[in-house]
Amino acid sequence: MAPGTRKTRPPRLGVTWFGHSAFLLESPRGKRVLVDPWLTNPKAPAGALETGSVDLILVTHGHSDHVGEAAAVAGRTGAKVLCIYELYLYLSGLGVTTAMGMNKGGTAEVDGIQVTMTDAKHSADIDAAGAVVPGGEAAGFVLRFENGYTVYHAGDTCAFGDMKLIKQLHRPDLAILPIGGLYTMGPREAALAVQMLAPRTVIGMHYGTFPVLTGTPAELRKHLPGKLRPRVRELEPGRRIDL
Repeated sequence: MAPGTRKTRPPRLGVTWFGHSAFLLESPRGKRVLVDPWLTNPKAPAGALETGSVDLILVTHGHSDHVGEAAAVAGRTGAKVLCIYELYLYLSGLGVTTAMGMNKGGTAEVDGIQVTMTDAKHSADIDAAGAVVPGGEAAGFVLRFENGYTVYHAGDTCAFGDMKLIKQLHRPDLAILPIGGLYTMGPREAALAVQMLAPRTVIGMHYGTFPVLTGTPAELRKHLPGKLRPRVRELEPGRRIDL
């Protein structure tokens, strides 16, 4: 390296947890992706709902703690919304003109980011306005960013054997996995998921929002082999980390 020059760091992915399953992913080129935007959950930091510009919203399934404020944020920002087809129909009925339906195994490209919908094992009907309406099936998403960095947001799920296929097909650098228990897998199952996926970094979600969601990142580490324990990152709601 020539004298007086500085080695520049490659662009990185910014990750901000807003509590529960809500994440803001900021791409190396500045694109902003919201996943499961329940931004008024009990763990959400003040001001989460006014998070600024958003380019893309992903919704894993129709439960209200995942759809959250997707319609309001899309209306305010003009962000495209990707979700399973039946949920797209529901959101379109609410006036979300930027929603687009897709299904498992399908890939959409938005602003240079490739988004693939994966399977998830969970119920998925839409609970809204005091009624329950069909919402298709629960899903997860794999996002491949402009620099090749790949994120798997599992949505609400138990561990399932086809996570090995997600590893084979996508080789995620980061896996975001539910660990709370009761409504999703807890730390013991999530540890098995980590071993199937073999990501470089693991972030737990869907825990601590309510007393019944008792799993913790510390318990996840306890169930992992020693060499995998350092891969678990524990996030503070509202504080960005770079990966």
